[in-house]
Amino acid sequence: MRPAQLPATVPDFTGRSSFVRELGDRLATAEGSVMAVSALAGIGGVGKTTLAVHVAHQARQHFPDGQLYVDLQGAGARAAEPETVLGAFLRALGTADSAIPDSMDERAALYRSTLDGRRILVLLDNAHDAAQIRPLLPGTAGCAALVTSRVRMVDLAGAHLVDLDVMSPEEALQLFTRIVGEERINSEREAALDVVAACGFLPLAIRIAASRLAARRTWTVSVLAAKLADERRRLDELQAGDLAVKATFELGYGQLEPAQARAFRLLGLADGPDISLAAAAALLNLDVHVAEDLLEALVDTSLVESAAPGRYRYHDLVRLYARSCAERGEEPPEERESALSRLLDFYLATAAGVYALERPGDRAVAHLVGTEHPGLEFANGHEAVDWLYSEADSLLACAHQSASNGMLQRAVDLLCAAKDLAESGANSRQYEITGAALRDAARAAADPRSEARARASLSTVYLVSGRFALADEEAGHAMELARSTKDPIPACWAPNDRGIIAFYQGRHEEGEEFLQEAIDRYRADGNLVGEASALCNLSRIHVNMDRTASAVELARQGTAIFDGMGLSLRTANGRFALGIALTQAGRPTEALEELDEALRVFQNNRQRLWEGSTHFRMAEAHLADARPARAAQHAEQALALRVIGGEWMRGNVLITLGHALERLGQIDRSHACWTEALAIHEQFGAAEADKVRALLTPVDTV
Repeated sequence: MRPAQLPATVPDFTGRSSFVRELGDRLATAEGSVMAVSALAGIGGVGKTTLAVHVAHQARQHFPDGQLYVDLQGAGARAAEPETVLGAFLRALGTADSAIPDSMDERAALYRSTLDGRRILVLLDNAHDAAQIRPLLPGTAGCAALVTSRVRMVDLAGAHLVDLDVMSPEEALQLFTRIVGEERINSEREAALDVVAACGFLPLAIRIAASRLAARRTWTVSVLAAKLADERRRLDELQAGDLAVKATFELGYGQLEPAQARAFRLLGLADGPDISLAAAAALLNLDVHVAEDLLEALVDTSLVESAAPGRYRYHDLVRLYARSCAERGEEPPEERESALSRLLDFYLATAAGVYALERPGDRAVAHLVGTEHPGLEFANGHEAVDWLYSEADSLLACAHQSASNGMLQRAVDLLCAAKDLAESGANSRQYEITGAALRDAARAAADPRSEARARASLSTVYLVSGRFALADEEAGHAMELARSTKDPIPACWAPNDRGIIAFYQGRHEEGEEFLQEAIDRYRADGNLVGEASALCNLSRIHVNMDRTASAVELARQGTAIFDGMGLSLRTANGRFALGIALTQAGRPTEALEELDEALRVFQNNRQRLWEGSTHFRMAEAHLADARPARAAQHAEQALALRVIGGEWMRGNVLITLGHALERLGQIDRSHACWTEALAIHEQFGAAEADKVRALLTPVDTV
């Protein structure tokens, strides 16, 4: 795949000839070196991105294999995570989602390998610091990187540093003329010079001022100059370092109609990287069509960007400006709080609807805080899941932001409703950060109900990633708090998680007790879905206790409940447990039928970690059925996708792969798998370490 991600270059690009020549020459002769451009005038809108994009387009012929681009949001409160960017880059380069690893180091390694032999230009825009971009730099000959940032990256080894200042008066006037038109400028040259001077020769300010004039044919240049001259404070700010950016945005903001200005101020309050039209309408308390008209008007003034149809975002500095407008008295505090409350209501109501659609009959949604917003409605489960994952970053940012805004209970409930984001592993890091913030806020507020739910949610994300001690600690606290609050959500979720943790750690009797408590709690709440899930988990423990008959029966009971309720995704969980039990019972053919169906459902529902775990169990079944080649294929798929249980479970996959390779006569490879598995299990102090040593002993003594 040949990516071509560069934003469009501006047709009226002006000046900067020495920089264009300098950077173009370096790109033209790039022989694998990484070349970084850092513009440090200290002023946003000085034209770093415009210059970089222009140079990159001119250099495209030197990079026939494509160009990558990302806005790293380095000037905002939450800069883009390198691992998230690497995932997007790998997809753009043709890597399937299933082949993209979880950790940043693995993604960076795969990224560099994918670039090997290609000539690709990478434009890293708006970087926070050198640490953020190091994993994103190409490591092979023939590639190059352009980096823009507000900081001078003196600690970026081998970088070519460029300090980009404001335009010269001649360049500023030339840019202004190109946008407005020579006819209007030639007759009022002095007035035009006054305008660009008032803009501080800052490219973005000049572009905004010129665009206003070009869109108003009845204005003369002198009219615009007079308007700027009347804004004494703004002129002072325009020439006062960092305040210049605010003064520049004031030019466009001052032209907004009252409704547009209100939308601009309120939308800037939300923390997410962008916002959908539906979410914006909820925040503004407006009809969707009215909200769209306002947003598109803001796009026309360059105060808001349209990231994609139906999605909008602020430049990071524009967002800060919008918030300053809202907080300096133009928006009463109660209105700011109401706007964010409406946004939280929208996300909670919609996420709860997704949860209910994915888990019909699950009583957890009945225990969430009620909302005034009805939430979006979806035609089917796929549409609902698409919404959840597309909104994940903004949704979690809203929950995190609400921890300190008097909306704690609803923020925690949003975390509970979005539990799929933790279970799938797709957004586990942000989910974890948000959960920890909400837990701490609840503890500080002496709110045991919210603290218990936050801890139960954290337990899930720790469990999925294989951090069992942390998961057990959070679930234990959640159980204690649930006893005092009598809250069914943590009272059910926490013992269920503790049972799974005990199973993974080989504490089967204790795990059985926890899961039986979870089953009793779910039954008391009338939660058939939860009961079925706990039954399937208990089946897993019975498998490890060699109680295969009861293991099969428990898994069948759970699967029957799921089937009876028409829950395809949850039925896949049941079939997964049933497949494991049937394998242990010596019925691998039946096991593979169940696991194959589970795999199909997990794939269709983006449950990547469950998909990997199912490949692992299919490898075990094929091995039991004397098909080592198929077993090895599935085990390798599991390693590529990753599995629930983190590194500890990865060690078990390696053990199975080693067995398959041994039966195929590939002794060296099997030895390598077991050696790696031993290192993992020794690190965790797991009982499996002794079993692996026994496997390696005959090989070592040969």
